[in-house]
Amino acid sequence: MPGLFAQADSIPLPFDPARGVEWTGSEKHYYSDIWQTEVVTNVSAPSMQVFRPGKGAGNSAAVVIAPGGGLYGLSIESEGRQVAQWLAERGFTAFVLKYRLVPTGADGVAEISQLGQNDPTGLMANVGKVLPYSIQDGLSALTWVRSHAGEYGLDPEKIGFMGFSAGGAVTLGVGYSASGDNVPDFLVPVYPWTDAYPVAPAPEHAPPLLVICATDDPLGLAKGSVELYTAWREAGIPVALHMYSRGGHGFGMREQGLPSDKWIERFYDWANVHILVPEQKQPGE
Repeated sequence: MPGLFAQADSIPLPFDPARGVEWTGSEKHYYSDIWQTEVVTNVSAPSMQVFRPGKGAGNSAAVVIAPGGGLYGLSIESEGRQVAQWLAERGFTAFVLKYRLVPTGADGVAEISQLGQNDPTGLMANVGKVLPYSIQDGLSALTWVRSHAGEYGLDPEKIGFMGFSAGGAVTLGVGYSASGDNVPDFLVPVYPWTDAYPVAPAPEHAPPLLVICATDDPLGLAKGSVELYTAWREAGIPVALHMYSRGGHGFGMREQGLPSDKWIERFYDWANVHILVPEQKQPGE
């Protein structure tokens, strides 16, 4: 069937070594009983996994996806692979990014859970050391996808970036610091962690933006999402905000029986207006 997706092997990304951050041991993949999902931790070298639409089913657009996890882990399934599969089945070529994370031991999820309760200041200090390198990995991903657009049947002007929570902080960092061939054509921060990467006025090269969040986000991220929407609106850049009354944090592709379950359909609606369909000229233009 033309709507089926194909999944490729991991794609390593070029990166500059981190200063002042050291990893020991390898990247870890496991099921977290704490988060009740598949996770990846201790990422020291960025890579991507690509999900492609079936032959003849592509829409020429690509999305780099940055899962969340507090920069101590990646919720690789509900905020990564399941998102990519949904998008690939609808014509997008999706790249799930494993960006560099805070170095952790056997169970990074347990570590962030303990620090969140006992030493939130230390947690944020660790995040602050690594986040710049995570953002570099996001920029590297965009450069790689754009430079390989021809191989994947992509329009190099339809390559965007989507991120969840800490991946949303990476998304903001990408949007604010991009230049040249790593400027995204659209941004989709989903309950972005604006405490880790604060909102600022929209940059000159800011692309269209769609923000997704829930008012009852227990981390208080609704406020930052509204501020982000306002920054883009005041700059006159196409922007939309879907703020659900309920949904909590980290809903990703989890089904909760709430309207927030359909957030990705709202992305598809928005993309059909701003990304997939060329802008129509008004009469007299």
